[in-house]
Amino acid sequence: MTETESFAYDVVVIGAGPVGENVADRTLAAGLSTAVVESELVGGECSYWACMPSKALLRPVIAHADARRTPGLRAAARAPLDAAEVFAHRDEQTAHWKDDGQVEWLEGAGAALHRGHGRLSGPRTVTVTTPEGRTETLTARHAVAVCTGSRAALPGLPGLRDGAVAPWTSRGATSAREAPGRLVVVGGGVVAAEMATAWQNLGSSVTVLVRGSGLLERMEPFAGELVSQALREAGAEVRTGVSVTGVSRENGTVVAVTDAGDRVEADEILFATGRAPRTDDLGLETVGLEPGSWLEVDNTLRVTGSDWLYAAGDVNHRALLTHQGKYQARVAGDAIAARARGEAPPTAATADDGAVPQVVFTDPEVASVGVTLAEAERAGHRVRAVDVDLATVAGAGLYADGYRGRARMVVDLDREILRGVTFVGPGVGELLHSATVAVVAQVPVARLWHAVPAYPTISEVWLRLLETYRG
Repeated sequence: MTETESFAYDVVVIGAGPVGENVADRTLAAGLSTAVVESELVGGECSYWACMPSKALLRPVIAHADARRTPGLRAAARAPLDAAEVFAHRDEQTAHWKDDGQVEWLEGAGAALHRGHGRLSGPRTVTVTTPEGRTETLTARHAVAVCTGSRAALPGLPGLRDGAVAPWTSRGATSAREAPGRLVVVGGGVVAAEMATAWQNLGSSVTVLVRGSGLLERMEPFAGELVSQALREAGAEVRTGVSVTGVSRENGTVVAVTDAGDRVEADEILFATGRAPRTDDLGLETVGLEPGSWLEVDNTLRVTGSDWLYAAGDVNHRALLTHQGKYQARVAGDAIAARARGEAPPTAATADDGAVPQVVFTDPEVASVGVTLAEAERAGHRVRAVDVDLATVAGAGLYADGYRGRARMVVDLDREILRGVTFVGPGVGELLHSATVAVVAQVPVARLWHAVPAYPTISEVWLRLLETYRG
């Protein structure tokens, strides 16, 4: 019979990714004893299989593309990327999938780390099964925070359902040691667009199969159009309006069958078709919640119907982005600390509603915040889209020859504020925070005239947008 060891803390956090780390950081700073439970690597998905490795793969790709558009560098940029060096750099950025540094930070902050699979086993109680098979029971005096994130969701297709084909998901795409000769990417969202960009330029021949009408359909239409154009120019094939009905592996070759009856052959296949919450084996049923469900929360990240359970990050489905999850974690940690003192929470997570910033690290980059024109119109706002060709901006022409890009701001005509902003083009990711401030602060358009952009930078697009709006 396995003996159970018991521990008591003020707060127990399940999940040691960036979100869980930030909850712990806030509660520890408030003087609350805090335990963190992690079944894999401290640092989570972002550090080892998502944000960091994907951008480590993409940064050389984008720099190489910029060099090809820069006078004086074109000859040097004709050589292909050194894929081995790129992979080595990726491995360094992921600390070679070792979490010693992250553990040192967490324990240095004062958290108690419990390695193993954590499950709720009743109100304020978490049971941990350690890698050695021991059982630990953690009791939380004030709160349990679920920060377990999300995982890739695979469709129930023939060949996947029976395990005949082991596809890449986002994890496989960011950790592969070499470029497959042929890669099929199924999906049209951010992961599909970024990984198609990376692997096409790292030596693979990429075919993208998109069920919808184009890439990045949740963003302004021109975003997906420009990214698709660039992928095709790089040599990738992008097929839209195509559904995969089954996959098989024949003599080492992956075969994807489409709804049109076409057979697309490849060495590897990446499914980037959505995310699912990591709550299926979390013990939600012990506290009256549905296993495998997204967790509904209020603006302090407390789970609906509970006075002790919190859920921050992907797991609540509000905004599946690391920076939004960390933002939620800061709000949740402060709320837990305040309520432990018998006080009202000092702030609420309002940025998840209509002011979410995101950068897609393709070539060209896509940066957006707030709502699209279509979303604003569906919400009943009286709005106007103001568009500018980024090639008309002096700083863009200096950034790269043949600069190609577009900017849009969605103006609320009744309130004269910005509801959303989208930039597409090389280097536009660094423009995004100015747009985020304008949207979040609801800066009046008339006031934006007095925020003078430096010349000659790409940020001068703000002046062009305002001039176009004034007419």
